[in-house]
Amino acid sequence: MTDPRPFDGAGAGSRPPAPVNWAVVLDHLEGEVLAAEETLAQGRAEEIATWGRRADEWLPPSSLGVLPADLRERAARLLQHQLAVAEALIERITQSQRQRDVAARMSYGPLRPVPSYIDRAL
Repeated sequence: MTDPRPFDGAGAGSRPPAPVNWAVVLDHLEGEVLAAEETLAQGRAEEIATWGRRADEWLPPSSLGVLPADLRERAARLLQHQLAVAEALIERITQSQRQRDVAARMSYGPLRPVPSYIDRAL
């Protein structure tokens, strides 16, 4: 799973920081959306719940400046994709919570006796 912290354009470990530009940032965000989508497709409940708990709002690195005009359409498509995946995550989390609520209300005590009918005509 990917790191839930906001992307700052910095590389991991001892690598030098990656160049920060809108194309790199959009690539990273697309990767995040695809990872969330893959988690949904795999149906891994705990990972889905983890995505649902990611409450930090993403803030672009301050050094980016204004989104270039040639990337606006890509960014708009990405936003729509993010919103669709977020809606699917919310639906899956809500569905899971409902299932847990129903399971919690079910009785796990001893089974009640099942009535038996005997044909006395035999």
